[in-house]
Amino acid sequence: MKLLAGVVRPYAWGSRTALAELRGTPSPSAHPEAELWFGAHPASPAQVTGVLDGPSDLLSVIESDPEDQLGRATTERFGPRLPYLLKILAAQEPLSLQAHPSLEQAQLGFDRENAAGLAMDAADRNYRDPSHKPELVVAVTEFDALAGFRDPRETVELLQLLAVPGLNPYLNMLVEQPDETGLRAVFTTWLTLPESVIGALVPEVLDGAIRVLESDPDRFVLELRSVLELGEAYPSDPGVLASLLLNRIRLQPGEGAYLSAGNLHAYLHGMAVELMANSDNVLRGGLTPKHIDVPELLRVLDFHPISLEQLMPDVRSLGAERIYLTPADEFRLSRIELDGTGLHAAQSIGFDMPGPQVLAVMSGRIAVDDGRGEALVAGPGDAVWLADSDPDVVVRGITSNAVFFRAIVPLQ
Repeated sequence: MKLLAGVVRPYAWGSRTALAELRGTPSPSAHPEAELWFGAHPASPAQVTGVLDGPSDLLSVIESDPEDQLGRATTERFGPRLPYLLKILAAQEPLSLQAHPSLEQAQLGFDRENAAGLAMDAADRNYRDPSHKPELVVAVTEFDALAGFRDPRETVELLQLLAVPGLNPYLNMLVEQPDETGLRAVFTTWLTLPESVIGALVPEVLDGAIRVLESDPDRFVLELRSVLELGEAYPSDPGVLASLLLNRIRLQPGEGAYLSAGNLHAYLHGMAVELMANSDNVLRGGLTPKHIDVPELLRVLDFHPISLEQLMPDVRSLGAERIYLTPADEFRLSRIELDGTGLHAAQSIGFDMPGPQVLAVMSGRIAVDDGRGEALVAGPGDAVWLADSDPDVVVRGITSNAVFFRAIVPLQ
């Protein structure tokens, strides 16, 4: 049992206030703070606090004795590494439009790029490891995103509402083939248009969006506002057009979305907890100055339409624990709310499932007691590491309200 401090990743799209206020550091921060990592990824392993001797980060702790820390069942299935990565996201600006490969695609792509002699840190490398990257995001604040191709028949309605002449050829493609074939054709065409054509078409779309919004429409308000926001930031980017094809979702605190392989998505704004397989494989499709490999992205993407309901995982309540159910083998996430007074919610909760587990605190303070006479106290922006070899613990809320997230490997 160890107290962890997350590592901040300072990407340009991050917030200068959200993670700083969570951790109690000066706000606004000097630079954008996009993600707080609580894991054992080599790029930014969580730091073990209060260490006088021995390993000072979670990756080193695990590497010192993988079976003790992860358990035999985890190491036999996933190897001697933590199979998930827990993050807190704080998006002030939109992230890139992206998708992640399946396990088979990742293994083949990783081997192919290794054989080609691409350096691991090469800017044009797609596969930095042989793993897939399913991910679950759960909103902490209101959280906006684009995720998955919407039903093409609804997209036809949106394009007709825009009434932009330059969109008519693509509208006709979807009218003639309102399915994954039509979506693939339109998306592929947009991604391969000359920049000069995109640069002329995007302003027409933005003018159409303004015209429709001024008429106070009943539908597609969020979609149109997102197009305007993206078009202002990326005026010559095909990702602006691609956003017209995707579901626009707004998660309320505690609601989640699960993104499987091939799901095209972009997080737009808000704060959320994200749990994913421990991988760094990203294929980008726009809204970014970074490398875009169109043929490889098209090979990975799943163009089957998906509904908002299909994106949101089932949730099962077990006492104070809300468990988000997904098909991912590497991880399971739950949200737990405790009340130190015991008047309005559970005051404590016991965990008897073997590790590895990470408990990340979002608000209030908790005490984690392993029954051996000492308890770790964790507050907002802290996390607790529970190794497989640690004894069962009881977690108590020691403030009137304490909220934390629990990441585990669902071996049972």
